[in-house]
Amino acid sequence: MEFITFDRPDDRYWPAALRLYHEAFPNGKPDRIIANSFAKGVGYGHVAVEGGEVVAMAFTGLLRQANALLIDYIAVRKAERRRGWGARLVDEIKRQARAMGLDGLILEAEAGPEPENLGRIRFWERCGFTLTPYVHQYIWVPEPYRAMYLSFDPNKPLPADGRELFRHIGAFHSLVFRSGKPKA
Repeated sequence: MEFITFDRPDDRYWPAALRLYHEAFPNGKPDRIIANSFAKGVGYGHVAVEGGEVVAMAFTGLLRQANALLIDYIAVRKAERRRGWGARLVDEIKRQARAMGLDGLILEAEAGPEPENLGRIRFWERCGFTLTPYVHQYIWVPEPYRAMYLSFDPNKPLPADGRELFRHIGAFHSLVFRSGKPKA
């Protein structure tokens, strides 16, 4: 098992990561938006490789104001699910974020009462994340979301307020959906 993180699309892992992303999230962000996150220096790709094959992937984004990493998407190949790949990839992302000097991880989880959403939230809680009570409704997607966070150091905690976490998440989305280079 090997974990690779990249800060720009490459010929070796990008195509397989993108295929897995499309399989898992057929209505996810357009490829150009993900590519834009790399171009603006705030996006990362993470893959778990076994036997030369990408078995899990994640896209993350740097939330500079929060000094945190946003786990934007994570997926495990269907045939490889329930074998611990997702949790191991999250552990690797935690390790990388700590090495980058970040204070923690943030994500948004679908908040609907469907069993698959509740299962995802339980997965993230097993990975050490805390669910916030605030339910956020985007204007461009029908499902509601709740923020989850994981602080690395109790002396430098991430905000526990879901509204504040969504301000950081929203700032990331605004940046990567805009054309052009970010302002320094």
